[in-house]
Amino acid sequence: MNISLEIVSVAFFIGLLTWVLLDIMRRRRGGGSNRTCLMYRADRGCKVFALLTILANALISTFYLGFVIYEYWVGGGIISCKSIFSGLTWVLATLVTVYSKNTIHSEQNRWPWVLIIWWIFSCSFYSLSLCLYLITHFRSLDLPDIFPKANIVEFASFPLSVLLCFNAFRYAAQEKNDLKHPLLEKEDETPPQNTDTYTKAGIWSKATFQWLNPLFKRGRIQKLELPYIPHVPPSERAENASYVLDESLMKHKMEDSSLPISIMRAIRRSLAINAVFAGANTAASYIGPFLITNFVNYLLEKTDNSSIHHGLILAFIFFIAKTLESLSQRQWYFGAHLIGVRVRAALTVLIYKKSISIKYSGPSNGKIINLINVDVERIGAFCWYIHGIWLLPLQVFLALAILYRNLGAAPSAAALLSTVLVMVCNTPLANMQERLHSKIMEANDSRIKVTSEILKSMRVLKLHSWEPTFLKKLLQLRETERHWLKRYLYTCSAVAFLFWASPTLVSVTTFGVCIILNTPLTVGTVLSALATFRILQEPIYNLPELISMITQTKVSIDRIQEFVKEDQMKLNPSHTSKASDVMVVLDAGEYAWKTTEQDLKKPTIKVTEKIKIMKGSKVAVCGSVGSGKSSLLLSILGEIPKISGAGAKVYGTKAYVPQSAWIQTGTIRENVLFGKEMNKGYYEYVLEICALDHDVNTWADGDLTVVGERGMNLSGGEKQRIQLARAVYSDSDVYILDDPFSAVDAHTGTHLFKKCLLQHLSMKAVIYATHQLEFLEAADLVLVIKDGQIAECGKYEDLIADPNGELVRQMSAHKKSFDQVNTCQQDDSFNRRPHQVNLMEVLEEKEAINNGKLSGQSHEEEAETGRVKWRVYSTFVTSAYRGALVPVILLCQVFFQGLQMGSNYWMAWATEKEHRVSKERLMWVFALLSAGSSIFILGRALFLSTIAIQTAQRLFLGMITSVFRAPISFFDSTPSSRILNRCSTDQSTVDMDIPYRLAGLAFALIQLMSIIILMSQVAWQAYYITTARELARMVGIRKAPILHHFSESITGAGTLRCFNQGDRFLMKTMDLIDDYSRVAFHNYATMEWLSVRTNFLFNLVFFLLLIILVSLPRSAIDPSLAGLAATYGLNLNVLQAWVIWNMCNVENKMISVERILQFTHIPSEAPLVIEDCRPVPEWPMAGKIELENIHVQYNPALPTVLKGITCTFPGGKKIGVVGRTGSGKSTLIQALFRIVELSGGQILIDGVDISKIGLQDLRSRLSIIPQDPILFQGTMRTNLDPLQQHSDQELWEVLNQCRLAEIVRQDQRLLDAPVAEDGENWSVGQRQLVCLARVLLKKRKILVLDEATASIDTATDILIQETIRKETSGCTVITVAHRIPTVIDNDLVLVLGEGKVLEYDSPTRLREDSSSAFSKLVAEFLRRSSMSNCYRDTS
Repeated sequence: MNISLEIVSVAFFIGLLTWVLLDIMRRRRGGGSNRTCLMYRADRGCKVFALLTILANALISTFYLGFVIYEYWVGGGIISCKSIFSGLTWVLATLVTVYSKNTIHSEQNRWPWVLIIWWIFSCSFYSLSLCLYLITHFRSLDLPDIFPKANIVEFASFPLSVLLCFNAFRYAAQEKNDLKHPLLEKEDETPPQNTDTYTKAGIWSKATFQWLNPLFKRGRIQKLELPYIPHVPPSERAENASYVLDESLMKHKMEDSSLPISIMRAIRRSLAINAVFAGANTAASYIGPFLITNFVNYLLEKTDNSSIHHGLILAFIFFIAKTLESLSQRQWYFGAHLIGVRVRAALTVLIYKKSISIKYSGPSNGKIINLINVDVERIGAFCWYIHGIWLLPLQVFLALAILYRNLGAAPSAAALLSTVLVMVCNTPLANMQERLHSKIMEANDSRIKVTSEILKSMRVLKLHSWEPTFLKKLLQLRETERHWLKRYLYTCSAVAFLFWASPTLVSVTTFGVCIILNTPLTVGTVLSALATFRILQEPIYNLPELISMITQTKVSIDRIQEFVKEDQMKLNPSHTSKASDVMVVLDAGEYAWKTTEQDLKKPTIKVTEKIKIMKGSKVAVCGSVGSGKSSLLLSILGEIPKISGAGAKVYGTKAYVPQSAWIQTGTIRENVLFGKEMNKGYYEYVLEICALDHDVNTWADGDLTVVGERGMNLSGGEKQRIQLARAVYSDSDVYILDDPFSAVDAHTGTHLFKKCLLQHLSMKAVIYATHQLEFLEAADLVLVIKDGQIAECGKYEDLIADPNGELVRQMSAHKKSFDQVNTCQQDDSFNRRPHQVNLMEVLEEKEAINNGKLSGQSHEEEAETGRVKWRVYSTFVTSAYRGALVPVILLCQVFFQGLQMGSNYWMAWATEKEHRVSKERLMWVFALLSAGSSIFILGRALFLSTIAIQTAQRLFLGMITSVFRAPISFFDSTPSSRILNRCSTDQSTVDMDIPYRLAGLAFALIQLMSIIILMSQVAWQAYYITTARELARMVGIRKAPILHHFSESITGAGTLRCFNQGDRFLMKTMDLIDDYSRVAFHNYATMEWLSVRTNFLFNLVFFLLLIILVSLPRSAIDPSLAGLAATYGLNLNVLQAWVIWNMCNVENKMISVERILQFTHIPSEAPLVIEDCRPVPEWPMAGKIELENIHVQYNPALPTVLKGITCTFPGGKKIGVVGRTGSGKSTLIQALFRIVELSGGQILIDGVDISKIGLQDLRSRLSIIPQDPILFQGTMRTNLDPLQQHSDQELWEVLNQCRLAEIVRQDQRLLDAPVAEDGENWSVGQRQLVCLARVLLKKRKILVLDEATASIDTATDILIQETIRKETSGCTVITVAHRIPTVIDNDLVLVLGEGKVLEYDSPTRLREDSSSAFSKLVAEFLRRSSMSNCYRDTS
């Protein structure tokens, strides 16, 4: 047989040589013309496999050459022909492999056939030799000489030859694939419709994660984007996962502990399969410690002449056990992540369903964001830990079984007792961890809630120069969180020390008992025990983390359960009317918000008599500020809990326009259609009657223009008209409109009332609340609200006839304001015919979008590309104490590792021969070395916690300070969910995760001293890392849209319910969750892909190590050292898995640091204070404002908005600013406060150039009441005086001036009366009055009113205007106005148009000129306000 083998080897040698020569000649004739472009692609896809193939060939060649030298040495100069020819053929095969990698392989994407045949032949021959060897060894058969005899090289080369065959077949398959695909892919090609590749994969593909190869291939060619990532399996999709969880919850009827039970029921099948892999992994991991005694005994008993067969069999069993352990571990981990994806999806949908069905005064945005960002994530992550609960006792049992076999009953019992003792010691620490973690979560909730509120109100904070105060408040909350975090991390340090020291305690106790009882200790039993303690260290090391995860998960589940159990919103069903003309029936009853106090004596709304609203009826609701108009409308919608009576019934479909506009992020068209089919003709008609057609024509992208978060780049009037268009397009039966005309100017209001209410909705039931009393006359029924009750109800004519009625009292105030404008006795404008109104979209408060603030593009979040920069790592490592503690921690680890290895070697060496050392000395040295290693572990844990706390705080401060100093344009273009994501998820990762991951990696690398390990990783990682990194970045990016959608849905929950859009929004949520899931799913899978491959290589290295130990002569190596090497080798793949897992995780988790650092370098506004240019404390004294040729551009690429405005506002005068949408009114005010900087010209206040002073000095000396009234969660006192500079007496004074004192006194807590998030428990009008009170309290020389009384009834408005006149006498007051009475008595009126001054004079002079824009405005107001019957005529 050997002769025939030699002939075959020679034949292959000649074949390979011939092939190389022929290929060289062919190349010289043909030239390598098309090689370059093709090679580029092949190199990208196959480089790793090619390097592995070369490595495997080179290793086999080395084995043969080594064996030839060994034969020559041992055989006295005689070498077998078989070894020579096989060795030469393998050397030539290696050279051919290198040659073909650089030439043919690049062009044809496969190896030469002669090479592939040689690999297959070698693999078949080696497997035959091994099988025959095993048969003869176990059955004691004598086979004829014709059969081959296995030698050590064939044993060692067999796994490598299998790898070569695998690569050979892989490239054959690759060649077929390449025929179907273009050789050079276009990067901008349309992404394929990705299906779920995981479900379709076969068993082998799933075991080795080959189904990911197409994704890796694409990741190497181009940057990965979402459309290229395949879907998750159907069972992990949000819809399926949510359905299964809902079914499970239904069975338990939401009892106290039903959520965890329901989750377990929903995932029980997957969990059971996962448990099988976990069990198999555990069983396989204990085969090594079980057999190590046999292996060490074999090494001790071996002589130079004995057979190595028994040793080879042991090595082979070790290899098979390690391979099984690796494969089962990969499937276990991946399966756990898969279950986590499903649980996350199901819980997120559950929270979403709950949050949009919860009562009107539902949970805060911050709390819900935390539930999704932190709690749901934690429960999903717990799926990875769950099997630890039952695996831990199993692992302890298996360890004790091995100890019992090696050492006997007493030492095993001692080991068990010491293990239990360690676990018992941990109980109080675990309880403390749970308590502290709950505190951290509470503090985190508060911080996120306040951050969310601050981000929403950032424009107001900047205008008032309150950012430093609110930043201080936020940092105080962070300090509370940090206090609990510090205690929590130091508790974790104690737990870590206890469990790192536990193997030492267990081993000292066990060996101590052995010595006391005179149990014989041999190298084999000692090393087996040490291997067992080492493997037992993993569950003991994981136990603190497991206990911590159980406690954290329990807190999270309790929080979600508590949230889900809150009272469900009982939706008002749409009733089918018996009498088809009755649309709304309002029965007698009482409605009140749910409050924390027990007494609900005073209802929010009380209906005393039954009211029927018929089809085609127009019902007007009026009343003073805070009387309960909005509450009445909400009680009809069923949004306020009913506490008595039959309640309201609405027949048919409803449409609702809330007072505070709710606009969803998306295009204008999406906002108007709101889930309905597009009907082009009707749609354009709706835009026209809602006065939106002009706006749509001015926007660059028309109705496909994208609206920013909360419609922040739209004016108040535009938001209101889009809302109205949404309601009108829905073609509902009943319309409920809450003050839809307050945010629009006089002309637009008239247009909307006539065209929409009276003409288009003439056959519909419409209930509208309004402060514009001129719109009452056209109503069929007027409801006058006072103090939460319907004071009067009837026809307008009847109510106005009662001189003592509430309506007459309000109308007299309206008449007063009308007369105020009409003072010009014979002003012909009243009698003039209505002019053409193409000019008259007059007075809206924000700039048109043609100034470039609104773009047609929606901005995807920017992500870094390529690897995480070293700068990120270095910033992170050096954040705390400039990195001084890092070398100390590493030294602690090195000493710990050295002392631990020293103690193990001491035990092995001392027990190799009997009586080498005394028993006392044996134990004392071992105990001292072990105690030393434990002390260094304690030092390591404490230093690490110190670094973690300091680093997290430094990064947080850097980010939050940078965000607060960012210009307002940053907040306009960045959704708050992106900032919140960094403040919650990323900050949480930095707080609790990254320092330990980074340290874990460093420690594992110190433990992994083998250079082979690092070499073997490089090849795989090059292929792996590009795809994995992009996936990890996408995980962070895909989370923000879910949070944004949640936030938006909660804010507009009432609107969603009214329009029955809950299901559509739920489907969108599910799509967003699925997008996140598919990225997270593939992110987990890539880690396992790498681990499978590296695990196999490590097992191969371990196998080769054992073969070397078996084949070396007895005299060449110390058996105790060889045994110790094998013992440490057993842990090689666990350690390597830890390194790989940490390497993947560190890079992925460092993306959180990268994302936080992105927000630490936001371009900043001008300095808050410039010390060299501080104005005098009394500045401004006169309040004179000079605008000198000012130009403003929002962006160098956009058109100029203000074009050379020059005028002077005299000190102490009242100036009204009016103009069409887009004329530049808002920009002028922003320029005055330096929200936007001038691109030319200057603004002087009392002779001081405002561009030369600090922003705080400027803004704190001016006052403004913005149009959107913003209140902060807290009390009335903190809202009036956030800086706490005024006495209670001063606060009551301004409350009296603003007609708020009576309302505040109704609450017994007075100034400490609570204000809910966004001021939800106060009406919009009341909020505007609070904002006015704030400004009056500041008593500044310059006051800007940006339509400050839009949501206030006329009577209150007149009183407020009188107060402003009285309290601001001697002040410069600039009023941006919609209502003519607001500016008619001003000293000067500035009319702007297209960024230029059109008119600037006193109102009297401007009205005298009948052609002036201002006189036309006055005419429009008078015409609308006249008490004629024009509305009746039009209807």
